[in-house]
Amino acid sequence: MIDIKEKNGKSRLPGPEMLLIILLFLCIVFSASVGSSDLTVKDSFRIIAAKIPLVGKHIDISDLKEVYIKIVWDIRMPRIIMAGLVGCGLSVVGAVFQGLFKNPLADPHILGVSSGAAAGATVVMITGIGMGMSGLGAIGAAAFIGAVITVFFVYRISCVGNRVSTINIVLTGTAVSTMLSSFISLMMAFNHEQIEKVYMWTLGSFSSSSWTKVIFLACMSFVCIAVILFFSRELDVVATGNDTAESLGIDTAKVKKILIVMASFLVAACVSVSGIIGFVGLVVPHSIRIMSGPKHRRLLPLSCIGGAVFVIICDTIARNAASPSEIPVGVVTAVLGTPYFLFLLQRSRRKLVA
Repeated sequence: MIDIKEKNGKSRLPGPEMLLIILLFLCIVFSASVGSSDLTVKDSFRIIAAKIPLVGKHIDISDLKEVYIKIVWDIRMPRIIMAGLVGCGLSVVGAVFQGLFKNPLADPHILGVSSGAAAGATVVMITGIGMGMSGLGAIGAAAFIGAVITVFFVYRISCVGNRVSTINIVLTGTAVSTMLSSFISLMMAFNHEQIEKVYMWTLGSFSSSSWTKVIFLACMSFVCIAVILFFSRELDVVATGNDTAESLGIDTAKVKKILIVMASFLVAACVSVSGIIGFVGLVVPHSIRIMSGPKHRRLLPLSCIGGAVFVIICDTIARNAASPSEIPVGVVTAVLGTPYFLFLLQRSRRKLVA
């Protein structure tokens, strides 16, 4: 039992930060253990620990079969870490957009970034251009480029002078997203043999995970989230209104530009390696806000950890529920996320009535 002593001698439970970190660790070890191979949680923990610098040299795994080590470290761990990074990124962006646009229903896909990524991926899947690429892969690279182009296009159109209008950028993002969705549907209509491949990509999957993709996503996530966290205090003030923020000396236009660009690049990186995964950036920030309150300095880091836990759990279900086949992880997030989101809405309504 975890028990932390305060100065006055009384015990208190660990805060939500520690609980989420412990839950994340347990999810990683459990997910690495679940599958068709005969692996125990203890064996998976030993393999993971043995690969950690400094710690690993003190752990002997010579009694384990080489194939088990390969399954855990080379097959399952890249997928688990990538799922955690995607959940982390989407949750942080969801929290940022909800505060920035003052809209509790804002999610990471609101600016059309996901549609841009899907359009880029669709072009490559149908034409076959660059399919021999290694590393990030032709589909992932095309998805990232498509998302970045969409962000730039939406941003340029919605700018009024040197200022970013939140209403304009949301409306422009919605319009561009609709246009790109129509383009994808048109491409699929003329290429029936590729419909299933495109459709499955848009539902999200981590089946193509690799350490190369993990490194790419980790680098992008670290830079983007670090910048977002740096502006967490400014985001608190901007969320209260532009007039209040400007009266306190905050350059709202600059803050909005930086946050929108960083958040959009983070979504582009996530979608390029996993496809479109919904409900993560909508459900997780709302759930974390119940524990942490509205202050982004605490909400963003907790959303980061909570999102990682949620997506790792969903991906574990996705790859094992219908074994040996696999369920798209976007389907699992929707199945788990929708009822919980409706519960949160009902909970909020009762508070308003009370």
